[in-house]
Amino acid sequence: MQRLIPYRRDLKERAQELRKNMTLAELTLWDKIRRKATGAEFHRQVPLLDYIVDFYCHEIGLAIELDGSIHENQIIEDGLRQGRLEEKGVHFLRFTNEEVFKDIDDVIIAIEDRIEECL
Repeated sequence: MQRLIPYRRDLKERAQELRKNMTLAELTLWDKIRRKATGAEFHRQVPLLDYIVDFYCHEIGLAIELDGSIHENQIIEDGLRQGRLEEKGVHFLRFTNEEVFKDIDDVIIAIEDRIEECL
């Protein structure tokens, strides 16, 4: 079931910029989840409400966020953002950049497990 979540139109251009300038962690994960490699189709830098999530699967409403060091100072903001999106039915997975670099196999297993839960 595809979930349609509204977004601010002005975020579309910013999302395109983010797709062109992905972080190394985002590129690393994208290489592993693109083209339905995990059994679900993810899109990069997707506008939802007033935000842009790193990766999103429309069919099951699953967002994946990668948290770099900047997120250490944004815990409250990230929580509010996630809460607003969860109210719309979005499921979340969060990983640190370090997890992606050091334990990519465990990250992929966690993603595949969550996909199964959401189906």
